[in-house]
Amino acid sequence: MVRVLLDYDGTLHDCLKIYAPAFQRAYQTLVDGGFRPPKDWRPQELAGWLGMSPKDMWAEFAPDLPEKLREQCSQIIFQEMLRRTAEGGAELYPGVPALLERLKNEGYSLILLSNCQRRYLEVHRRRFSLDRHFDGFYCTEDYGWPAKWELFPAIRREFPGEYIVVGDRSSDLEIARRHHLPSVGCAYGYGGREEMAGASVRIQRPEELERALRSIAPARRETPVPHRE
Repeated sequence: MVRVLLDYDGTLHDCLKIYAPAFQRAYQTLVDGGFRPPKDWRPQELAGWLGMSPKDMWAEFAPDLPEKLREQCSQIIFQEMLRRTAEGGAELYPGVPALLERLKNEGYSLILLSNCQRRYLEVHRRRFSLDRHFDGFYCTEDYGWPAKWELFPAIRREFPGEYIVVGDRSSDLEIARRHHLPSVGCAYGYGGREEMAGASVRIQRPEELERALRSIAPARRETPVPHRE
């Protein structure tokens, strides 16, 4: 069976729509406390942090802040994103629900792997009825925030098969590189051109994924084993 290991934010979900206002709210906490000067952040200035674990994001953005304050701001972002998702503010990229349905019907097995928190993943599973499309869901928080490539062997043990990796960040393509797998780089997401350099195929829009997967490995449905008395 051909399995497609899909990233979520920046690949299927247009995360900036909820992340940008959530980050601005957390940043205001830093401004109010005198830790940072006032600033109105443009969404594209924040795109580089999407796809990172919260720990890595804050280590890059504000390594000088006390750990307790970083955790407080991280929780502000997290809770605000959950609130906006619950209120209908989160959006998948146009055409993604229909795309996932086609891939599933065609015979691909879809597995989701994200650098997110479990509660975030569960809220989005319900919001977008993702269980009807995916066979497995993994978030790195459940395993202590390892790199995605480090978590992949556990996924492959549970769901053996032939894999294609799909994502918009270098952390996704690193899975493919380290485990010698084909990959699809999503250039419409939040990674830069350099991050997509190692992809087997690059796509500019989500609707191009179906053709890209077929060019790498057409789906193969498992043939049921006849029951014998």
